[in-house]
Amino acid sequence: MSFGVDEIRPAVVAIDLHRGHLDPEVATMPLTPEKSRAVIQANRQFFESCREAGIPIIHLLTYYRSVDEIRSNPFWRTRAEDPSATRKHVLRHNLWDGPGVEVMPELLDERDWIVNTKRRYDCFMGSDLDFTLKKNGFNTLLITGVNTNSCVLATTTAACVRDFAAIVIEDCVDTIDGPEAHAAALRCVRTAFGWVMSGREAIAAVKRA
Repeated sequence: MSFGVDEIRPAVVAIDLHRGHLDPEVATMPLTPEKSRAVIQANRQFFESCREAGIPIIHLLTYYRSVDEIRSNPFWRTRAEDPSATRKHVLRHNLWDGPGVEVMPELLDERDWIVNTKRRYDCFMGSDLDFTLKKNGFNTLLITGVNTNSCVLATTTAACVRDFAAIVIEDCVDTIDGPEAHAAALRCVRTAFGWVMSGREAIAAVKRA
C-alpha cells in the first residue's frame, strides 16, 4: 500500500496521551480506568515498534496558559455549565501549572519530540506541527490518542486538507464520549479523510512500502 504518496516518510502524531486524560488520580477529562489502561498499553506497544523501525513519535499536548484561553470557545463554555456533560471540567483541563499536561511516563522516550502549543482540537491550529512535519520531510501521519471524536478526528481532517496521508491507528485511540462516538468518528475518517487500521497493520504496510 502506498497511501497515495510517491515515497512514504512516516511520523507518529500522538495526541493528548497525557495525565489529564489517562491518570485517574489527576485527570480532569478521564477515560475510564479500563480504557486508560488499554490505550496506554496499545500505544506503548505501537511506539516500541515505531522506534525500532526508526519512525519518530511527536507528542501533541493540550496546554493552556489561563482559563480565559479555554472560555473563549463558545461551545466549551456551555459544556462547563452543563453538569451532565462529559466535558464539564473543561475550564480546569490542562492548565499550564497542573499535572495533567505531562505525557504518561510509560509512553515517553528521550528520542520522542514534543509539541506543547496545542490549544484546540485541531493539532495544527496555532501550533508548530505543520512546520515540524514539513521541514523534516514527513508526509504520512500515524495518528493515535484521545479523543477519537474530537482531537483525533479534527487533526485527521486537518492533515487530509493539508495533503498529508493520514492513518488513524484504531487500537491506539479512544474517547470519553462512549463507543458510539468513537465508532462514528472512525467511520468519518474512513469515508472522507484517511485510513483506519491497527498498529500492527500500519507498521507492516509502511515496512512493505
